[in-house]
Amino acid sequence: MNLIIDIGNTSTKIAIADGKEIRFFQRFSELAITDLMSITSEYKPKRGIVSAVGEIPLKVLDWLKQNIPLHIAGANTNIPIKNEYSTPETLGFDRLAGAVGANYLFPDRHVLVVDIGTAITYDLVTRQGVYKGGAISPGLRLRFKALNSYTTRLPLIEKYEVVDIIGSSTVECISSGVINGTALEIDGYIDKISSIYDDCMVVLTGGDAYFLANMLKNSIFVNPFLMVIGLNRILEFNV
Repeated sequence: MNLIIDIGNTSTKIAIADGKEIRFFQRFSELAITDLMSITSEYKPKRGIVSAVGEIPLKVLDWLKQNIPLHIAGANTNIPIKNEYSTPETLGFDRLAGAVGANYLFPDRHVLVVDIGTAITYDLVTRQGVYKGGAISPGLRLRFKALNSYTTRLPLIEKYEVVDIIGSSTVECISSGVINGTALEIDGYIDKISSIYDDCMVVLTGGDAYFLANMLKNSIFVNPFLMVIGLNRILEFNV
């Protein structure tokens, strides 16, 4: 079993992975040594991998290095797929991990990974095991915050739910524009990619994946652990 740590923009995901099986998974607002001590004491992982959008807390990093063989994911990490991204040094490792996870689970299919979190990322990996790149757009919360921050009177909506396409109040109109607009964007991107890559499977992941999944007209597969599976595959590949 391996310890998987993914430090994102708004939360940290900690998991214990055993191949394709996830034995433990939890989101934390921040990475704490006490949490790691509890998790590693119970599951006794053989090794670990850390992927971070930003900086890894030094105290946590020191503790990890002292207690478990650790791989820090970065631009020089070997991966089991070909990366055709033109600026690999600027590519978020979470996107690459999602593509590796998708290729690992569905090796004979073109796969479009849609990660719906702070940002929405679209990443394509071909059935030949080639990562092509994709697109980045704002996530739901960023869209709500932008409307509030860059206008004079539009309120900030922090709790949201599915609404009708035609809103009858300002709050409903904002919700419709953001939520329904995002769903239409995702469907449109899926349609475009599917017209280029035949028999393309779509996998949704990220914090808002389940929220938007039922709103999409396209057939999709939701896997909240895709990034973890990909990071574990990369760790094993480097071992």
